[in-house]
Amino acid sequence: MARTHILLAITAIAAGGRPSLAFQNLLPNLSFLSPRPPTTSGAIDLEDRLLAAIEANGLDKRLDNSDEISSLVSQLESSQLSIPRPAVSPKVYGRWRLLQTTNADTASPIQRKAVDTTKFDIFQDIVFAEDDPEKLMVRQIVKFSEKNELCVDALASTSAYPLPELTEREGTGKILGLNILGVSIVGDEAVEDPDRPDIRIKFVFDEGRFDFGGFIIPYPVPFRSPLFRDAVKGWIDITYLSDRIRISQGNKGT
Repeated sequence: MARTHILLAITAIAAGGRPSLAFQNLLPNLSFLSPRPPTTSGAIDLEDRLLAAIEANGLDKRLDNSDEISSLVSQLESSQLSIPRPAVSPKVYGRWRLLQTTNADTASPIQRKAVDTTKFDIFQDIVFAEDDPEKLMVRQIVKFSEKNELCVDALASTSAYPLPELTEREGTGKILGLNILGVSIVGDEAVEDPDRPDIRIKFVFDEGRFDFGGFIIPYPVPFRSPLFRDAVKGWIDITYLSDRIRISQGNKGT
């Protein structure tokens, strides 16, 4: 049986603003099959304090971060105690549960609902496709109840599992000046940090569905349409990773 871990993630950066924060709890994965890297008491203490601060912040404030949470996140990011090259580390694969997020204004209305942990349990799977062990996937799951959920699949790309289709995003995502699909940072602001190799997972949304106890309704966005393909590209930079915590920053507020 796989072990249960805890993780965190900062999942969005608002253009011209502070990174939004998202914290995620890893459910069973296969990390126990790989060598366990040494951890320090300092990192464990910071992680414990962060988890306690999230709990103390209250369920109704899961879209808002206290100064203590923001400070602890910054300390972990700058601690140099993260697993190196986190986007290609075996530790990153599996299911993560969203604990906390700062919901940036760049998120679309649909995205803001999809990260609202005050109402639903939200998970993110970083896994491989069942029909192709070389195809990396990022899957967002919103659990409305035990049998009812929203699932949105994205094709993913890292240096270990490159996807040629995932060229750099060109547009911010606004359509006729409206924030329908969310607003992304692009250009020089979106360039990867050369001093921190393999922290980025790129993705492009591919399909989605509502599942109501086996009754399937397609997600109402044509992800594969050439008109939308650039607008549904994104990325997450993993700024801290341990056995139980993941902190990430994304290309838009989700």
